Amino acid sequence: MRPHALTAAVILVAVLGGVTAHADREPVLKQVELPHSYYWRELYLPQLTTGPSAVSFMPDGASVVYSMGGSLWRQALDSEEATELTHPRGAYDYQPDVGRNGGSVVFARYDGWSVELWRLDLRSGREVALTAGGAVNVEPRLSPDGRRVAWVSTVGTGHFNLQIAEVGPQGLSLAHPLLGERRSAIDRYYYSAFDHAVNPAWSADGRELYFVSNAEVAWGTGDIWVVAVDEPARLRKVLSEETTWSAHPEPAPNGARLLYSSYHGRQWHQLWLTTEAGAAPLPLTFGDFDARNARWSPDGSRIAYISNERGHTDLVVLETLGGARRIVEARRRHYLVPRGTLEIDVTSAGGARTPARVSVVGSDGRAYAPDTAWMHADDGFDRSRQATESHYFHCQPPCSVELPAGAATVLVQHGFAVVPWQQQVQVAAGATTLLRAELTAQPLPAQYGRFVSADLHVHMNYGGHYRNTPAHLLEQAQAEDLGVVHDLIVNKEERVPDLSRFRADADPVSTADVTILHAQEYHTSLWGHLGLLHLQDHVVLPGFASYRHTALASPYPHNGVIADLAHAQGGLVGYVHPYDWRIVPVQEKSLTHALPADVMAGKVDYLEVVGFSDHKATAEVWYRLLNLGFHLPAGAGTDAMANYASLRGPVGLNRVFLDTDGRRDPAALRAALREGRSFASNGPLLGLEVGGARPGGTLSLTTTATTAYHVALRSPVPVDHFELVYNGKIVKAFGLRGERRSLDASGVLHLDRSGWLLLRAWNDRAESLVLDLYPYATTSPVYVTAPQPAPSAAGDAAYFVEWLDRLLAEIAARDDFNDEQEKRATLEYFRHARDEYRSRVATAGGSR
Repeated sequence: MRPHALTAAVILVAVLGGVTAHADREPVLKQVELPHSYYWRELYLPQLTTGPSAVSFMPDGASVVYSMGGSLWRQALDSEEATELTHPRGAYDYQPDVGRNGGSVVFARYDGWSVELWRLDLRSGREVALTAGGAVNVEPRLSPDGRRVAWVSTVGTGHFNLQIAEVGPQGLSLAHPLLGERRSAIDRYYYSAFDHAVNPAWSADGRELYFVSNAEVAWGTGDIWVVAVDEPARLRKVLSEETTWSAHPEPAPNGARLLYSSYHGRQWHQLWLTTEAGAAPLPLTFGDFDARNARWSPDGSRIAYISNERGHTDLVVLETLGGARRIVEARRRHYLVPRGTLEIDVTSAGGARTPARVSVVGSDGRAYAPDTAWMHADDGFDRSRQATESHYFHCQPPCSVELPAGAATVLVQHGFAVVPWQQQVQVAAGATTLLRAELTAQPLPAQYGRFVSADLHVHMNYGGHYRNTPAHLLEQAQAEDLGVVHDLIVNKEERVPDLSRFRADADPVSTADVTILHAQEYHTSLWGHLGLLHLQDHVVLPGFASYRHTALASPYPHNGVIADLAHAQGGLVGYVHPYDWRIVPVQEKSLTHALPADVMAGKVDYLEVVGFSDHKATAEVWYRLLNLGFHLPAGAGTDAMANYASLRGPVGLNRVFLDTDGRRDPAALRAALREGRSFASNGPLLGLEVGGARPGGTLSLTTTATTAYHVALRSPVPVDHFELVYNGKIVKAFGLRGERRSLDASGVLHLDRSGWLLLRAWNDRAESLVLDLYPYATTSPVYVTAPQPAPSAAGDAAYFVEWLDRLLAEIAARDDFNDEQEKRATLEYFRHARDEYRSRVATAGGSR
C-alpha cells in the first residue's frame, strides 16, 4: 500500500505546483512561540484602534494618560480636550503606566518587528528606550516607589513570562525573569505546554505582584496569583478563574479589594471584585459588552476602563460609589505634528456611492481611519515589501480622516469584481482635501452563470476588541461586495457568543443585496471542525467534543453523528479550514481528522477548499477524494472573527460564488452549494463551461471525440497560473501576459475517461492586495461520464487506508470515552470506512 500512496503523492505535488511554506508572508511578531496566534495576538497583545485601548491615572486622579490611535494622550476627565504625548514615525504606542510621582510614563512601542518598552518624561517630552533586542515586551508596570518595573516578555523563550528590573535615569538594570520557565504536566491544545505569566500589577506596598498564570490549567488563560517580589518562591493562588487573556487583576489603592475582568459564566467580560484572600467574587458592572483593562484612581473613588458597548472602543470612568459612569471623549485634539483632513468619496463608474474597504497610510508611515471606524490589521505580511502589516477600515462614503500633513497613500478595494484603486494625495495642514475614488468593474461574463458570493465561515463576535451586531456585520459585507454571510455560532472555551442570534431564516437586517444567515461551527479539534449551515430548528449543543480534562472529554460523538443530527434538521455539513500543510499519513505525529471516513459515509456536503488553511494542501486531499469518485463541492470561508482588530483578512476574504441564477433566498443558496454550482476564491473570478456543462453538472460523452470548452478569468491581482485539471492532471495551462488579470479562451479537449474536470488559478507567493497566504481560486468539478472508466485510484485509496489506520490506532488507545458502547460504536464506524477504502485498493478501482 505504501508505494502506491507515495507514488500518487509525488504526482499530486507536481500537479499542485508544490505544497510548501510561504516564507514571504510571515506572521506578525513571529518571535512569539505559542500555538494558535489567531487568539493570543488579538486577545492579549495591544492592537491599533482608533479609540482608546489602555489607560492610567495621573497622581491627581482628575486626569489620565491613555493610548489611542497608536499614540499616547493626556486628558483631564472634566474636559473634552486631549493632548498628544507621543507620535513615533512608522510605529505605534500602547499600554501607558504613569509613575506615582507623575513625572514619567512607561509604555510599549510596536515597530513592525518587535515590541519594546520606552519611558516618556512628562516634563521634558524626552523618550528613552528601556529594552532592545527584538522580543515582545508588554504590560509595563512601575512599582509604587518608582524604583522597579515589572512587565511581560518573550525574551529568551518565546513565551510570555514576568520580568522585573531596577529603573533609573539611565534606564533598566538587573533585569531578570521573576518566576522562570515552567511546564505544566497537563496537556493543552490552544496554549503552549509552557506556562505563561501575564497581567502584572503591584500590591499597594510594592512587595508583591498580582498576575495571571495557567499552571496546570487546560483551558483559559488561567488563575489569579500573587507572588512576593523578593521571595519568588513564595507565591499563592488567589482565585481560580477561566477567562481569555483579559483578567488584568488590579489591587485597590488600600489593598482591601482586587478588581479584575471576567466573563464568569456569561458571554461578555465585565468587571468583578474579590479580595486579596480570594473571597467569592461579585460583579461590579453589567451588560452585553466588554469592560476590560480597568485601573483604579489613586484614591479608589473611580475606575477607568475600556468598553466596546458602542461597538468601537471607548474610555469610560465609573464612580465606585453609586455607579455613575461616563464616556471620556477627545472632541478637541492637540497634535504633535500638523494635521489636515482627507475626505474620501468612493463611487462606481456610474457615480453611485459605493461602500468599500479603505487603507490610508499617512506621511509618517502610520495607518489612519475615521475616529469611530473599526481599524483592522492583517495578521501577516512580507517584510521585504512592507514595514508593518496592512491596516484598513470599512467606509460608508464619504469618510473623513484626520492625518499628518504631507503625502498620504490611499488604497480602495470592493470585492473581487472591481479593480483595486490606489493613489497618493497631498494633505494640506489645517485644510480639507477632497479625494474621489471612481471604481472600475471587471465582472465575469454572464455566460458562465449568475452568481451570488457567500462567505460560509464568519464569526460575528469571538472575544475581539470590538462588539459586533448584525447591522454592522451587514455594513462589513457591503463594503466587501459580499452577498451572503454565514455567521457561525461557536464556543470559545466556556462561552458561545451570539448563541441567542440563531434563527432558521435570514436575519431581519438583511437587505436586497446582503443576506445574513446564522448557523453553526461544531468544534472538535480531534475530528476536525464542521460547518453546519441552514439548520432549521436549533444549534447542536453542547457544540464541541473531546475537550480534554473536562466533563466533555469523550471523543464521542464523532463528526459522523453530528452530521446526521444536522441533516435531520435540513442542514448542510462541510469540513472547514482543513489542512495547514501537506498530509503524509505515515509522517504525521497525530492524525485523527475524520474527513475521509465521513466522505465515505456520504455525510459531507462541501469542503472549504479555500479557507483559513493552505489551499493547495487541502486541494491535494480533495483531488484524491475526487479521483475515488466522490462528488464533493468546493466551498470557501474566511473563518473571520468579524469583531477582531487583527485577523487574516476581512469578512469575504475567502468566498464561494454560487450560481443561483441570481436568487438570494436560503433555499436557492443551499441547493447551489449542495450541487456544486460554484467556484471558491480569495480573489480571481473563474468561468468554466465544457461541452455545455458548468461546475456541478455532468458531461456525458458517448465517444472519445474532442469536446469544446470556454474559460474566463477576471482578477483584482495578477495571476501566475491558470489551468484546467482533469482527473488530477493539468491538461491545459493558459499563458497570461501583460497585467495577467484577465483572459477569455476557448478550445477543445480530448476527454477519453470518466472522472472530473475543474478550472483553477493560483500564485506562487503572497500578494499584498490579497490578505491570505497566496491568491487561489478553483471551480467545483464538472463530472465526466465517458466510455472508458476513470483512471485507477488505488494509490489514493491506499493513502486513506494509511490515514484511517493511524486514526484507529490513536482512538483505540484512548481511555476517556464515557463508556465502552461509545468507544465500540466509534471504532466500528471508522473500521467500516477503512475497509471500504481497502477494498478499492484490492480492486484497483476508483469509480463509485
